[in-house]
Amino acid sequence: MNFSEHIKAIRTERGLTQEEFAGRLAVTRQAVSNWENGKNLPDIEMLILIAGEYDVSLDYLILGENREVEDITKKLIDDGSEGRRAKRNTISLGIGAALLLFGMVFLIIKGLSVEYVDDNGILHENFFLLPLAFMSLFGSFCVFLTTGIRSAVSKIKRHKAGGLGTGGGL
Repeated sequence: MNFSEHIKAIRTERGLTQEEFAGRLAVTRQAVSNWENGKNLPDIEMLILIAGEYDVSLDYLILGENREVEDITKKLIDDGSEGRRAKRNTISLGIGAALLLFGMVFLIIKGLSVEYVDDNGILHENFFLLPLAFMSLFGSFCVFLTTGIRSAVSKIKRHKAGGLGTGGGL
């Protein structure tokens, strides 16, 4: 019996629907469905919560009767690192988008601002907006490029390692 079968057995033995099971753990029904279908695994904190909430040992939950340690350990480690990678990519993309937006706003303000020479012959313009805009745009380009390269390298490493991580990081 593997992990997905254990989760389903724990739920059905208690006569719970996926939604009721998920509600007691404060997760979505889709998360429980994914666990039961073997699409992904919960993180270690959730495993501890499941074990405590449904009075089963972590050994039974993780290792099962056949002690299939190798597969479940690799999957747990990979799922955890995939989650961290996705979170890091999301933050990076948010920063890149904010920089891109600032750069565009600076350019728009510069384009709409009035430039004039006063009676004393002094030029009044918002020149400082151009360097700010270009620095923001260059920063967003660097963030997007770095995130893309990091994601590509990560996918290549996972592919070479035997396709352990099947999640799609950015």
